[in-house]
Amino acid sequence: MAKRILVVEDNDLNRKLFCDVLKANGFEVEPVADGELALNAARAFAPDLVIMDIQLPNISGMDLIVAFKQDASLTDTPILAVTAYAGKGDEDRIRDAGARDYLSKPVSISPFMAAVKKLLED
Repeated sequence: MAKRILVVEDNDLNRKLFCDVLKANGFEVEPVADGELALNAARAFAPDLVIMDIQLPNISGMDLIVAFKQDASLTDTPILAVTAYAGKGDEDRIRDAGARDYLSKPVSISPFMAAVKKLLED
């Protein structure tokens, strides 16, 4: 059975790219453009991995990561944070919030897929 990945990304091009690459690698993908819908989408989809943009409208990806970790049904789901925020200390704050791994944008396909596969193996 294909691993399930929830992609939370408000940028249409990035969301399509992530989804297309993941589907091409045999994953079942659920795209979410609005962070406010992410928790309910995750509960319904039961993902094996969440790819989370940090800079979302209405709610930050950091707040969503914390919310995911506080939800009993999602707390063990690994989160890969993907963000344009690549300043000093940002990675530590994102990991402290509960993300298992972190990639800064622009994301190259090879490191992206390596991070996805690593998190699904853990």
